[in-house]
Amino acid sequence: MRAVVTGGAGFIGSHLCERLLAAGGEVVCVDDFLTSTPRNIDHLRDSPGFHFIRMDVNQGLHVAGPVDAVIHLASPASPVDYLRLPLQTLRAGSAGTWNALELAAEKRARFLLASTSESYGNPQVHPQPETYWGHVNPVGPRSVYDEAKRFSEALTAAYRRTLGVNAKIVRIFNTFGPRMRPDDGRAIPTFICQALRREPLTITGDGSQTRSLCYVDDLVEGLLRMLDSDHGGPVNLGNPHEVTMYELAQWITKLTGSTSPLTTIPRPEDDPERRRPDITLARELLDWEPTTPVEHGLRETIACFRRRLSTDGIEETGLGRKRTSPPVAVTRALVQS
Repeated sequence: MRAVVTGGAGFIGSHLCERLLAAGGEVVCVDDFLTSTPRNIDHLRDSPGFHFIRMDVNQGLHVAGPVDAVIHLASPASPVDYLRLPLQTLRAGSAGTWNALELAAEKRARFLLASTSESYGNPQVHPQPETYWGHVNPVGPRSVYDEAKRFSEALTAAYRRTLGVNAKIVRIFNTFGPRMRPDDGRAIPTFICQALRREPLTITGDGSQTRSLCYVDDLVEGLLRMLDSDHGGPVNLGNPHEVTMYELAQWITKLTGSTSPLTTIPRPEDDPERRRPDITLARELLDWEPTTPVEHGLRETIACFRRRLSTDGIEETGLGRKRTSPPVAVTRALVQS
C-alpha cells in the first residue's frame, strides 16, 4: 500500500508512518512543520519506502504516482496551538480537507479523516456515542478547532455521497505517548514536564473535569483497522476509562517520583466538563479496543520526556532530577485537553 499521510511529522502522524512502514508499505509524509518537528521523523528518513514532502496542505496537495490511501491528520490539535493559530486551524479543516479529498478522488484512493472528540463540544450526553450531535459554542475561542473538524466531517460525508469516494471518519479522543511536544499545553506533557522540573503542577479549575486517555499505539491500530474496514463512520476511537485531572496530576507525580505540589489556575472558556467515548461501534465493526494500560503508557511517555528534557539542562541525580541550566519555559496548561 502506498499511503499519503498529511501531518505525518506530528505526534500521531509520525507513529502512523512508522507503523505503515513496518508493515511493508510505502509512505508519503506531508507536513509543513507548523506545529510539528522534523525530529519526529528523522529516524524514518533512511527507511525504504519513506518519502517526505514539505507542503502546506491548505495551499494544495500534489503527489505524483499511484496512491492507495490518503490519511488526513494535518491540523493544529492542541489548545495552545489552535488558540495561537485560529485561521490556520480553520483552513486545515476546510481547505486542507478539501485538497486531501480531491487527491483521494483523483487517485481513486481510500480516504480517512482524523476528526476529534471536540466535535461533541462540552457534551450533555455521557458517554458520547457517534449518534450524539454535540454541544458546541460556534463562536467561542475553541470553535476554530471544533467547527473546523465538524466542517471537515460534513465535507468528507459529501464526497462519499456525491462522488463515491471511499471516505471514512474517526473521532479521536484524548491520545498520549512519546513524541508529544513538551510545550503543547495539554495536560499530560505539561504535568510531566512540571513534575520532572520540580515545579508546581497547574490544574485548571478544581480538577474534577475528566478525560479518557488512550495510548498512541492503540490509537494507530484503530486508525489502520478503520482504513481497512467497509464502514464510513464516524467511529469513536478512545479509551472509555475516565480519569479526573486531579487524579491524573497525582498519578504523574507518583510515577515521576516528584515532590511537586499541586496548584490550581482558572479554567478556560468552554473547557469540557466530561469526556468519555462510547466505543461500542469500534468493538463491533473493527474488533478494536485499547489494550495498553494507562499506567504503562504514562511510564513510556515519562521515559521519553526524561530523555528529551535532559538535553534542556536537567540531569539525573540520586535524589531525582535537578536543573543544571535555566529550564526551558513550559507553557502552562491553558486547557486540560
